[in-house]
Amino acid sequence: MKPRILLVEDDTNLGFVISDQLKMEGYDVTLASDGMDGFKRFNEETYDLCIFDVMMPKKDGFSLAMDVRKINLTIPILFLTAKAMTEDKIKGFNAGGDDYLTKPFSSEELKLRVKALLKRVNIHAGSENEEKVQIGDYTFDISNYILTNGSSEKKLTKKEAHILKILSKFQNQVVAREMVLNAVWGKNDYFVGRSLDVFITKLRKYVAADSKVVIENIHGIGFKLTVESDA
Repeated sequence: MKPRILLVEDDTNLGFVISDQLKMEGYDVTLASDGMDGFKRFNEETYDLCIFDVMMPKKDGFSLAMDVRKINLTIPILFLTAKAMTEDKIKGFNAGGDDYLTKPFSSEELKLRVKALLKRVNIHAGSENEEKVQIGDYTFDISNYILTNGSSEKKLTKKEAHILKILSKFQNQVVAREMVLNAVWGKNDYFVGRSLDVFITKLRKYVAADSKVVIENIHGIGFKLTVESDA
């Protein structure tokens, strides 16, 4: 299985060039053109490495990295920027970045940085990266959108799986409504908000067989996937 890279770059031409270079090295690359789209795509699939341009519309690279870190503390993040100032680099590392590449850069330097970051987390071409989460008596196969409980199996829709993925990452913690909306729909307005409520209702039914698992509405804030321990 090819290592998967999420590349978020608002310069279309540069984005295609970087994407092609990485694909030639054997990586599976997803390209997004702004920070909001990048965050949505991050929550749609599982990646091994993120490459974020810093100066982007809708959501800059630093803000995107901070949102990603709320969900995943370990995925390597490489920043691309035209700024070489020390304070900008410090800001990037404080936002959760692992490395920093200043434009313009050579394709060889980019490839070496990517290889080094993946090696740091022991990701190599051909490695499997299945992701399953335990939610009470349920096992949630994030990659295949399947929720199982004993012999019972439920195939989730893509959006149902994305919402449950976020909630399951923060078991017994409150997740802001806006964060779920931006991650799944890429926007936050009244209409998608109503859609979210419908999906939450469906997910509650899917986990209803286990009384230890509850998806709570936290009024004015968001949601909380509560999983009581057996102890």
